[in-house]
Amino acid sequence: MSRNYYIAGNWKMHMTRQQAAELAQALVNELRDVSKHRYLIAPSFTLLETVSAVIEGTNIRLGAQNCSPEEQGAHTGEVSVLQLKDLGVQTIILGHSERRHSYKEDDELINKKVKLALKHGFEVILCIGELLEEREAGKVEEVCETQIVKGLEGVKASDLSSIVIAYEPVWAIGTGKTATPEDAEAVHAFVRKVIERLYGEDIASKIIIQYGGSVKPDNVKELMAMENIGGALVGGASLKIDSFLPIARFS
Repeated sequence: MSRNYYIAGNWKMHMTRQQAAELAQALVNELRDVSKHRYLIAPSFTLLETVSAVIEGTNIRLGAQNCSPEEQGAHTGEVSVLQLKDLGVQTIILGHSERRHSYKEDDELINKKVKLALKHGFEVILCIGELLEEREAGKVEEVCETQIVKGLEGVKASDLSSIVIAYEPVWAIGTGKTATPEDAEAVHAFVRKVIERLYGEDIASKIIIQYGGSVKPDNVKELMAMENIGGALVGGASLKIDSFLPIARFS
């Protein structure tokens, strides 16, 4: 395959500093000769400094899993974009379904975070995706379109080069269920159409749309073979070198 893919690992709330350093070092060792694809790992906030030191200057980007919608100030328990930048973070994952559904983040809040992250020069991975009941009610496109339009409200076309969209059907995250490659491709193609309507054909053709939702070594090739799928946002399988490496090196 000649395309450049963007493979990202979301470590969620796992690992100690030592475990994180060991996994990051193993990935650095194994992926240093792979120049074609882009890679990212997003550890918990407490692990960012440790992992940053390991992957600095390599072909692996450092991601954060969230940020505060405020730049700084009296916001107990939040983490600021300024603090993330200080640690070497390059990318922030926003709108993940766990933030939307477990922590009740709405599109307006996510949009505020997106704009703040872009203002400070971060790349943003904006997550979208439907619940099982929304899929069964035939609302997949409606839900995804709303999350894109509202998530990118006020974002200029010139900033779209710093936006990655990750389509994650919520019913497939951590459940072992995966959208079929054809199901995933249909939504990815629709997402590209929405971006085209908002920002034009040129930007839409270039934007990376990742698939997330129980990506594993045994399904990654089929998913990545689809025309509109440009990478993967990997959860559980990114926590062990034995499962993340075959995904990262699938081609």
